[in-house]
Amino acid sequence: MAELGLFEGERVELLYGAIVTMSPTGAPHDGVIQRLNRMLVLRLDPRAAIRVQSSFIASDASQPQPDIAVCPPEDYLGEHPAVAWLVIEVADSSRRKDRGLKARLYAEAGIAEYWVVDLQSREIVVHTDIVDGIYSRTTPYAKGAEIALVRFPDVRILVADVLP
Repeated sequence: MAELGLFEGERVELLYGAIVTMSPTGAPHDGVIQRLNRMLVLRLDPRAAIRVQSSFIASDASQPQPDIAVCPPEDYLGEHPAVAWLVIEVADSSRRKDRGLKARLYAEAGIAEYWVVDLQSREIVVHTDIVDGIYSRTTPYAKGAEIALVRFPDVRILVADVLP
């Protein structure tokens, strides 16, 4: 339906077979994505592809558009990736969906590491260790903390460098 232009001008994503509208974004949300994109590209190129607000094939019934996806290093000109090593959502008005529905979706898709950059609580919540299709470890990181990526432990991100 999207390819036919039925949702032209609308921000939507497919989650568990339902077409879900995406929350509008503000300057802090977009600024955090810009910061993360710059940091990850500089630290991971050419080891990974950094995709920004692009579709990801989580399952036959789900095609979310995460704010950031760190995927195997390919061009993805023929199809969207179905593998991601890290997915990041920047949450403001979408925090309930990002911490609940999307956490479940990404765990079921086998995403080993999922971050929610929570603009309201001013922390990054890192989800890891999937057990029976859910993240068994959820760790909040505040402004003074540093996070090492699971797939690339040599890459460390300071929370203070991410949050405005």
